[in-house]
Amino acid sequence: MATLTLSTLDKNYGAFHAVKGIDLAVNDGEFVALVGPSGCGKSTTLRMIAGLEDITGGDIRIGDRVVNDLPPRDRNISMVFQSYALYPHMTVAENMGFSLKIAGRDTATIEAAVQEAARVLDIEPLLERRPAQLSGGQRQRVAMGRAIVRDPDVFLFDEPLSNLDAKLRGQMRTEIKQLHARLGATVVYVTHDQIEAMTLADRIVIMKDGLIEQVGTPDEVFNRPASRFVASFIGSPPMNMTEATVTGGALQLDDGTTLPLPPGFSPAEGRRVVLGLRPDDIYPEGHGIHSEDGHAVDIRELPVNLSEPLGNETLLFTELGGQSWTARMLNPRNLRRGEVLRFHIDLSRAHLFDAGTGHTLRS
Repeated sequence: MATLTLSTLDKNYGAFHAVKGIDLAVNDGEFVALVGPSGCGKSTTLRMIAGLEDITGGDIRIGDRVVNDLPPRDRNISMVFQSYALYPHMTVAENMGFSLKIAGRDTATIEAAVQEAARVLDIEPLLERRPAQLSGGQRQRVAMGRAIVRDPDVFLFDEPLSNLDAKLRGQMRTEIKQLHARLGATVVYVTHDQIEAMTLADRIVIMKDGLIEQVGTPDEVFNRPASRFVASFIGSPPMNMTEATVTGGALQLDDGTTLPLPPGFSPAEGRRVVLGLRPDDIYPEGHGIHSEDGHAVDIRELPVNLSEPLGNETLLFTELGGQSWTARMLNPRNLRRGEVLRFHIDLSRAHLFDAGTGHTLRS
């Protein structure tokens, strides 16, 4: 395995600036996920690493080699595609060993590599089947096996689970995580699914408009988001947001509600800010769990506009500061539309962002 370093990596498509001079270092054996909305540049970045897209500027270094001008076959990378990209006329074993055959390896070496990858992925009984005889999850395992046999310096995954149903995606996430632990591989994984990123990655790279918004561990990007965009992108349901003005050392929401400043923040008087609070940190009456750190603030009674029972919990939708807010009730019960509940919020878990730039105000 090897390190991967991107230095001021740039990509233009005519007048469109798809990737804007990003810097990123992936450590040897690290699992890094690139996430962001459609068009943010994550797949373009992955394709430049793979050599499937020419770069406009900057450098890509794998280990101690600059690979800007090397064709994909000479970069010692393996890529797993969303569409699996299996040859329909070949057996599973032939698909897995094809790259080694093209590279001129002898039959014994190819068979040994295929058998070992099949053992790791538990697909040994499938080796004589063809892709049309496989389920979606089995095809994805074959695609991963084809990548493994090459023993690459870097594994690249391009939204590999997006074609699978929800249950199978969960199963495959577990298998990919176990596979990474077993191989100690250097992995760059592109996904639009934040759950995949949070559960699989050592670090997450969150992109927007061709730029990197934040790089951090799952805990860091969830609990200390660098911007309003990151805070709203990571987390499900997303973080509640409402604008406020700092007035008299407190927050004045646009509907007249006044809240104390969250601990750890000291914005200037008169500054326009965005208050962010996750649904988990809002405690509706009957919630079942209360804040114990002294920062829970009792706010006025609010009507329930909508509720979504999910079995082990219920999501509540109300309105605060002129914005719709979501709260999570961990002691679910039937709720009537319009029912009024008293809410507490845990300001020790709150975030403040600049209303103009969207950057966090946390020191």
